Amino acid sequence: MELTRDWVTVRASILLTFAVAVLSILAGLAQIGGLGVSGPLAPHVPDFVRQTVGFTGTITGFAMLGSGFALRNGYRVGWYSTAVLLPLTALQGLMQASVLSFPLVALSVLSVPTLVVNRSRFDRSYSPSPTQLAAGAALVTAVSYGTVGTYALRDQFNGAETIVDAFYFTVVTASTVGYGDISPATDIAQLFALSSLVMNVAAFAVALGVLLTPAIEAQLSKALGKMTDRQIDLLDDHVLVLGYGDLTEPILEELDARDGTEYAVVTTDETAARRLSERDVPVFTADPSDVDPLERVNIGGARAVVVATNDDARDALAILTARQLNPDVRIVAAVTQRENVNKLRRAGADQVISPTTLGGHILIDCAFGADSEDATTDLLGGAIDDVEDLDDSPA
Repeated sequence: MELTRDWVTVRASILLTFAVAVLSILAGLAQIGGLGVSGPLAPHVPDFVRQTVGFTGTITGFAMLGSGFALRNGYRVGWYSTAVLLPLTALQGLMQASVLSFPLVALSVLSVPTLVVNRSRFDRSYSPSPTQLAAGAALVTAVSYGTVGTYALRDQFNGAETIVDAFYFTVVTASTVGYGDISPATDIAQLFALSSLVMNVAAFAVALGVLLTPAIEAQLSKALGKMTDRQIDLLDDHVLVLGYGDLTEPILEELDARDGTEYAVVTTDETAARRLSERDVPVFTADPSDVDPLERVNIGGARAVVVATNDDARDALAILTARQLNPDVRIVAAVTQRENVNKLRRAGADQVISPTTLGGHILIDCAFGADSEDATTDLLGGAIDDVEDLDDSPA
């Protein structure tokens, strides 16, 4: 079988990344716990090296999990981090020299071609916000302050001798665990430990808040059937589907079939919005005939607008608003009542299609023996011409 992009899918890259992450964590924990079964390379690898790479392999596995989630969201940074971590996991698997780590090596090697083939699919850029940068800087500064200060005052601490001891004491203190194996022995050391505790606890709290808040907002937005701010900011050269009706699902299926086409739905139907959000369909819960919601979903940058609900009056208002906000966008509408075709045209629609007209022509042609696909192809233009003729009729 030819190794094509269609065969090696993006989903395969993501699943393999998660599998490597899980295997790396399990193999590392097994090595640390002494559960690893020695392999043929064991005599050539010192025990302390095997223990060390078992520990680092566990950390690498968790880092790989983060890369997997980044790949799932299409971020290029996830591709780069995975490309760096895969050779590392394979090397650590070899150095663990355990039978349990050999599948990790094989899977890491197998994941590389799929990652290379699908490189262009992960094209979303990630730009951390100023708040995230500030939170990260505060966290690094607080940990550095505690580590450097503890090492500088190591003579005034019980059990602090190396920079690793200082880092360990800082992290344990920041987590408020306080094992007591390293402790301040003088007043100055106690005051320093208190200052380090306050700085690190505050920095960790801010960092967690900055990291968790977007995730919580995303889940709430999904539960309420609303797009997140980040989804809205990414909308450009997209298709807007205004309203939700009987034709919406076929419209969305057709848009999904067109690879690379971005779209969003604007509707007041909260039940439909929640259902669409559960399927990861971008949806904005608001009145599509209002100015603010359409500006919010960047109608100025839209390539097309599709209006297809079961209410011609609402459709006309939505068309009027869309045309006012973007005079150049192409607007296509489906009309429920044939006598309203000319009204939607005058509201600003470039093309108005009557599903009942199309359906009637196709049904009769099929009744007289025509194939449904041929009937659709042959009569589509004629049906639209009928709609255009209706546009010339008196209102």
